[in-house]
Amino acid sequence: MSKININAEYLRNFVTDAEVEQMSKEILSSKQVLTSGTGKGNDFLGWLKLPTELDASIVASIKEDVARLAPKIKYFVVIGIGGSYLGARAVIEALQSEFASCMPSNHPFVVYAGHTLSEDYYKQLLQLLDNNDYAVAVISKSGTTTEPAVAFRIVKAHLENKYGKAEASKRIIAVTDARKGALHEISVQENYKMYVIPDNVGGRFSVLTPVGLLPIAMAGYDIDKLLEGARDMQKHCYESDDLFSNQALYYAALRNLLYRKGRKVEMLVNFLPNLRYISEWWKQLYGESEGKDHKGILPHSLSFTTDLHSMGQYVQDGERLMFETVISVAEPNAHVSIPADDANLDGINYLLGKSLTEINHNAEKGTVIAHRDGGVPVIKIEIPCVDEYVLGQLIYFFEFACGVSGYTLGVNPFDQPGVEAYKKNMFILLGKPGYEGMSL
Repeated sequence: MSKININAEYLRNFVTDAEVEQMSKEILSSKQVLTSGTGKGNDFLGWLKLPTELDASIVASIKEDVARLAPKIKYFVVIGIGGSYLGARAVIEALQSEFASCMPSNHPFVVYAGHTLSEDYYKQLLQLLDNNDYAVAVISKSGTTTEPAVAFRIVKAHLENKYGKAEASKRIIAVTDARKGALHEISVQENYKMYVIPDNVGGRFSVLTPVGLLPIAMAGYDIDKLLEGARDMQKHCYESDDLFSNQALYYAALRNLLYRKGRKVEMLVNFLPNLRYISEWWKQLYGESEGKDHKGILPHSLSFTTDLHSMGQYVQDGERLMFETVISVAEPNAHVSIPADDANLDGINYLLGKSLTEINHNAEKGTVIAHRDGGVPVIKIEIPCVDEYVLGQLIYFFEFACGVSGYTLGVNPFDQPGVEAYKKNMFILLGKPGYEGMSL
C-alpha cells in the first residue's frame, strides 16, 4: 500500500487530466524500458529490486556491528561524498531531534567528513574527536575520490594515534568495491570490516545498501522498517500501469509535462526543517540523473516558512520559469500548544486553541494558493508522517520516478559524464601524477 499521494489540485490551470492521459503511452514505455533493463545505463539497475532482494545476512551483520560499536562510542564519523553520504544523512536528519547533538542519547551521534575540503572543518572535527570516543565508516567504491580520500587519511591517522593501530582497525568499517580499488586494498591489508557497494548500484541510488543502512542503524533507527516501506513502494510501482494511481508514474508524467511547457526549474519545498536533507539527496538524484545532453529540470529546494521571508518574493512575482513540489506531512511526531497572554501585545491570541501543526498547515495552504494564483504550478506529495517506513517509501518513490522521468526526457538516467571535467582541471592545478603537461 502506498502511503504517498500526489495531489494535483493546484495544477488545474497548468496541466489537464487529458494531457496526462495523452502521456500514458510514453510514460508506460519508459517504465517498460526501466523494468525490463533494455535502456541506456541498464548495468546500473541493481537498486530496482534491492528492497526485496537485499541479502538478510547484510542487515544482520549491520546490526551486529551496531551492537559491537555503539555502546563504546559517542560519535560515528561517516566519510563520503554525494551518494555516499547524502541518503543516510537525509534519513537520519529527518528522524532525529534538531538538537540531538546537545542531548544525551543511547546511540552514537553521526558526524560527516569527506564532503568538503575546508581546513577549518577538519580542524574542528579533530578537536571534537580528541575528547570523545568514536568509530568510522569510510564509503567509496574507488577509495581515490579526492574529498573522501583526504578525509580518510586525516581521520585514520588521528584514530590510530588515539587508539593504536590494532584497536583502530576494529573501529573502521569500509563500504567499498567487492574486488578492486584503493579502499578495498587498504581494507584487506588493515583487516577492516567490509561491506560491498554492488557494482550495479550507482551512488545516488545506494541509500538502501550498506552505504545508507549502516549509518542509519548506527544512529539508532529501524532499518527493517525503512526496507519494509521501500518493499511496499516497489510493489506499488511495479503493479499498476494507471498513471493516476501509480504515484511514481504520475509524478514523472506531471514534471515532464511542466518541463515541456517551459517550467525548467523544480523547487522541492518542505514545511518541516528536518526534511532539508531529503531535499539535498533529491537534488543530487535528479540533477545528476537528468542534467545532461543540455536537457533537464534544474532541481532547487526551499524550506518554508523560513525561506518565504527570503525567497517568497521571487517565487510569487519573479520570472515564471519554475514549478513547486511540496512535501506535505499530515501529522507531526509531537504537539506544542501556544500559551495565553492577557496583554496580547503580539496580537496572536486569536491562535489560542490551535496547534502549531494546524497553523503550519494553514501557512502551507495559503502559500500554495498564493503561488498558484501567481502563476506557479504546484504538485503536492502528501505523506502521513515522518518515520522509517514512510521514508523508505519516499526514497523508492523518488528513485523509481527518476528512472521513468529520465527515460521520458530522453537521457541516460544512470551515468554522470559531466562530473569529470572539474576533476581533471583540479588535478592539473594540483600537479597530480599523470596530468603533467595538460592545459586547462
